[in-house]
Amino acid sequence: MSTLLVIAKEPRPGRVKTRLTPPFTPNEAAALAEASLADTLRTVAATPARRRVLVLAGAPGPWLPPGFEVVPQCAGGLDARLADAFAGCAGPALLIGMDTPQVTPELLDVDFAGCDAYFGPAEDGGFWALGLARPDPALLRGVPMSTPVTGAAQRERLLAAGLRVRDLPPLRDVDTAADARAVAALAPHGRFAARLAQCTAGADARVGGR
Repeated sequence: MSTLLVIAKEPRPGRVKTRLTPPFTPNEAAALAEASLADTLRTVAATPARRRVLVLAGAPGPWLPPGFEVVPQCAGGLDARLADAFAGCAGPALLIGMDTPQVTPELLDVDFAGCDAYFGPAEDGGFWALGLARPDPALLRGVPMSTPVTGAAQRERLLAAGLRVRDLPPLRDVDTAADARAVAALAPHGRFAARLAQCTAGADARVGGR
């Protein structure tokens, strides 16, 4: 793999994982986002690649491991930001988000022999991974984002361009507390699962103290 891309937001309270509030506080939601991002970056660091790039809205923090280039997200909608991330790649590239801390190096170590694109559907109708043998920003611009049909629309865009698409297994994004519990159960030894246990204890204590 030439390039592995992670698109992410700086985990700041009130700016990330707002659908986790309630039951969690904005600080707890940000802590969960940070743990999810840290697990994701650790997995990417363990996956063979020539370049590892964090496409970041915000500033890097102590959660960033060595070996990553950090580039800022461009302005515009998510389709424009994803397109711009691919525009900076000269060879095969695979892009993922920060919402699937259960991802493994085995899932990310893709081989483009015999295909032009990889597509990883998310259970909520979006997608958690997109790989392009020849990155073309036009394949993403104009795709409706953050809708129940985003994944279907993106995959259809690839097929309409004549690309041979290979599908990755569907994964669940962390958006709600139920998502968080389900994902933590899939990766019980990660930072995300540990932080969720801490935050859940805090939430339970607040409820019990009422």
